[in-house]
Amino acid sequence: MEKRFEPYARLAAVIFLLIGCFFVLRPFLPAMLFAVCVSISSWPLYLLMLNRLKGRRNLAAAIMTVSLVLVIVLPLVLVTYNLADNVARIYEQLRLALDEGALHPPAWLASIPLIGETLDGYVRRIMEDREELLNLGKNMLEPARHFLTSGGIVLGSGVAQTSLAVFVSFFLYRDGQLLRDALLLGSARIIGPSAPGVALTISRTIRGVMYGLLGTALAQALVAVLGFLIAGVPAVALLGIATFVLSLVPVGPPLVWGGAAIWLFNGGETGWGIFMLVWGGLLISGVDNVVKPLLISRGSSLPFLLVLLGVLGGVLAFGFVGIFIGPTLLAVLYSLLQTWTLGVTTVPQGKDSLSDKKP
Repeated sequence: MEKRFEPYARLAAVIFLLIGCFFVLRPFLPAMLFAVCVSISSWPLYLLMLNRLKGRRNLAAAIMTVSLVLVIVLPLVLVTYNLADNVARIYEQLRLALDEGALHPPAWLASIPLIGETLDGYVRRIMEDREELLNLGKNMLEPARHFLTSGGIVLGSGVAQTSLAVFVSFFLYRDGQLLRDALLLGSARIIGPSAPGVALTISRTIRGVMYGLLGTALAQALVAVLGFLIAGVPAVALLGIATFVLSLVPVGPPLVWGGAAIWLFNGGETGWGIFMLVWGGLLISGVDNVVKPLLISRGSSLPFLLVLLGVLGGVLAFGFVGIFIGPTLLAVLYSLLQTWTLGVTTVPQGKDSLSDKKP
């Protein structure tokens, strides 16, 4: 009787152990998943670095980790700091202007075709009536405070999660080959001989999604920087970094180039303001419709709806790094379903992207 129930006892012990480990690692799970995505995406670059350094894994992993700090963590920290500083400054200026009664609608508001004069008159009437202005401010204060608080929490947690992910990436780079062999061995026992093909599908999909998100963000940032330089918008470097970060979020870039257009209109540069609107709508936001599907399709033909749901659901589930994790998880599942449906169970020889061979 004891021998009969011994396997079930071992299975129950393993299940309880896995549950315990899950709850221990649960706070760090988003950062760890993000680190896995980043490591797999940049693995060819790590192999090239490892080859140049003649197999010194610690040094190659350290160089890759520092590079991730400069490319991912530092821009996010700069955007978060400047956003908090600018919000506080704008709030203080609005408060002073309200106390002095110096609030006036911008001059370009009345020049808007059809609705400009009506809109300008409405805004002037509100600004001249202090009581009505205070009531409007009270009605908008709570939603604005909630929005800014939520945004600050997301960005702050994003800095913490990306920092932890970069730290975890060092060990993934250094011990990636051993981890890969262990995972392949374990998956082969579970799903059989199709394990190498599944692993290849997962790595290609992760790489395709990460390249699509980051490549699109970089392309939009470069196009935005060019437009800002042409229009004479200040703080081009900061706005470029903000465009890169917000490009990872649906409908994010218009917050940057739209704000730049408003600044130009407010400064009397109506022509450049119109140019910024056209440049942003056609080129900056248009890049997303061309570059992202092209890059993502190289690793997975993920529909746009799944990308959108993955980004939004990922942020809700994992915070800022969910921007990457959400679409990646959906893309992996989508690709695996396609692979299993088509009956692809083998991996082509020499195509394993996570091997230690030179890519």
